[in-house]
Amino acid sequence: MKRQKPEWLKVPFNQKAVHEVSELLAGAKVNTVCKEANCPNLGECYAKKTATFMVMGNSCTRNCRFCNVTCDRPQALDPQEPQHVADVARKLGLRHVVVTQVTRDDLTDGGAQHMADTVRAIRSACPEATIEVLISDLQGNEEALATVLASKPDVMNHNVEMVERLYPDIRPQARYERSLGVLNASKRLAPDVLTKTGFMVGLGETDEEVDQLMEDVRATGCDILTVSQYLQPSVNHYPLKRFVPPAQFDRYREAAMAKGFRFVASSPLVRSSYRAAEALEASRKERAGGCGALRS
Repeated sequence: MKRQKPEWLKVPFNQKAVHEVSELLAGAKVNTVCKEANCPNLGECYAKKTATFMVMGNSCTRNCRFCNVTCDRPQALDPQEPQHVADVARKLGLRHVVVTQVTRDDLTDGGAQHMADTVRAIRSACPEATIEVLISDLQGNEEALATVLASKPDVMNHNVEMVERLYPDIRPQARYERSLGVLNASKRLAPDVLTKTGFMVGLGETDEEVDQLMEDVRATGCDILTVSQYLQPSVNHYPLKRFVPPAQFDRYREAAMAKGFRFVASSPLVRSSYRAAEALEASRKERAGGCGALRS
């Protein structure tokens, strides 16, 4: 039985903004994770002429039970895609560009070179913009990770997604320790690049497991953390266990900040790239003192 959304999860939908930006993206043959993942903030972000680009096609080689992105035979990489993304970022006048990817286990480097090419194309087209990459675990390939980091993104994001116990049931092709390894290696290979990760609640985790996850992530040196509510995309996806009230997200944020994260965004409607520019700016300011937090 489908659960009724509580009031705090209901958001207005800006159809005009969605239509306008969608037309621009479609004309440029560019995908966004906003649409593919059915993000609840799509209308708000499109109204601000912002979007998170998704490269390497719209079909993933993994079949995680929480995700709305299609699992299918992957397409060949489009060598023109990095420039297409850069052109759209320039037309939208973005000051912070987020680029994510579908997981491409079929590629030797997991698509690392393609991501690096995209970062460099954006940097050339939008020299004043900051750039965030949200990558797969690259199957733990540290050489591939170094390829991405060599393109010098401002933020390297890789999501742990959920507590360790749930991986075998929900993410059988992923490994909790491997994701922590991506964050740890990123900080070791490029210590000046901010690292970021996010996870969902409402999947059946306990507060003790959430606390351990935050401890594990912080031990990698990760700078930025996002905590969000899982929303079941369809009846065929992993079942929602509970709606977590906003007050609990406040407690998650306070606990995470106490562990030393530079910035924490914790709210039911927060997503990994939601208000990403604010997270970057606050994290940089935190280096000079103070702390950062975001409520939505």
